[in-house]
Amino acid sequence: MKIWITLLLFCIGYLSNAQIIVHEGVSYELKGKSIFKDGKDVTQTLSAENQKAIRSNFEKSQKATKKLAKDQEAFEKKLKKNEKDLKKADKERKKSEKTLKQKQQAQDNFEKASKKMEETQEKYDKLKRKGKLSPKDEEKWIKKIENYKNDADKARKSMGKS
Repeated sequence: MKIWITLLLFCIGYLSNAQIIVHEGVSYELKGKSIFKDGKDVTQTLSAENQKAIRSNFEKSQKATKKLAKDQEAFEKKLKKNEKDLKKADKERKKSEKTLKQKQQAQDNFEKASKKMEETQEKYDKLKRKGKLSPKDEEKWIKKIENYKNDADKARKSMGKS
C-alpha cells in the first residue's frame, strides 16, 4: 500500500514539473512564459485566446494536482491514525486476554486447593472416627489441613487481585 502511495506522489510530482498541457488535442509544454510544441517555441504563432486558454488549462491542472496532493496527504494521515488505533486495540485485547488468563489460573488454583483441603478433611474425619490416628498422626493431619486452608486463602486473595 505504501509503495502505491509513494508511486502516486512521484507521478504527481513528475507531471507537475513537466508542465505539459493538452489543448484541443495538441500537446504543449510551458516553460516560464513560453509555449512549446514538439520542442519548438510556438508562443508567437498562437493567438492570444489560445495562449490564454492553454495557460488557463495549465492553472486548472496545477490546482487539481495540488488538491490531489492535499487529499492524498489527508488520506495518509487518516491511514496512519487507523493503523495506530488498530495497534492500540490489539494491545488492549492482548491485555484483556492476559488478565482473563490470570483470573482463570487463580480460579483453578483456588478450586484445586479447596478440593485438596476438603479431601484431606474427609480422610482425617474418617480415620478419626475409626480410631486409627495416634496423637502424633492427628497433629500431622491437622497441620496438613491448615496448609491446604492457607493455600485456598492465598488463591482466594489472588482471585480478588486479578
